[in-house]
Amino acid sequence: MLDTEVYGPWAVIAGGSEGVGAAFADRLAAAGINLVLIARKPGPLEETADRARKHGVEVRTVAADLLDPGTFDAIRRASDDVEVGLLIFNAGANTYGAEFVEGDLEQFQRVIDLNITSQMLLSQYFGARLKKRGKGGIMLVGSLAGYLGQPGIGVYAASKAFGRIFAEGLWLELKPHGVHVLELVLGVTRTPAMERAGLKLDRPGLNVADPEDVAQEGLDHLADGPVWVAGGNLKTAEANSGMARDQIVENHAEAVKRLLGH
Repeated sequence: MLDTEVYGPWAVIAGGSEGVGAAFADRLAAAGINLVLIARKPGPLEETADRARKHGVEVRTVAADLLDPGTFDAIRRASDDVEVGLLIFNAGANTYGAEFVEGDLEQFQRVIDLNITSQMLLSQYFGARLKKRGKGGIMLVGSLAGYLGQPGIGVYAASKAFGRIFAEGLWLELKPHGVHVLELVLGVTRTPAMERAGLKLDRPGLNVADPEDVAQEGLDHLADGPVWVAGGNLKTAEANSGMARDQIVENHAEAVKRLLGH
């Protein structure tokens, strides 16, 4: 049972319109926690908000891109007058994939700004409020991609590696103040974004998680930071953390090619 005294009465979800973000919204609303939902796409955002409101909670929406200069002010306006007990940063995504030496540096910078800069900005702002409050939580949604380098998405993978180390440091800093910090590491998850990417999720032997399951797992383990690997992927994360890096990354690159149908 989610402790609403700790993580309520309001939660902010960046990337809260579909997939895992929408699953977080559904579960928090069912627990009676009011929501501030942030996402780029107004349609899915309002659909998720309307579904959450059926649980009797208040929902505010910010339909904006985290990379736009005015978005942070819009988030502040939507949340400054309420008591926020939980931040979920679920907005990190791979918005651009290319071989690094041939890619567009501006596009790579956008990946970094979304997955690192925006995460730091919201974590500092809400983290300071939670520290002063003396309780609450921050969940940063990570990826198994952050455990090893990958061709074509090397900058994204590196940004996810940053997220894990960042979460560990933030956990150490906020733990004495009653604030829980968790990086929830996801593997392959059946989300609209994965479907749009054309991934072969029906490949035999592939461990595919459902958004509802990993969202519930994350909420169940908010106090078990700094890192929780969801969806039964702990052994994979541990294997990808080993040495002999050349063999590990080459084997994984071949597995990714099969997932992409190459």
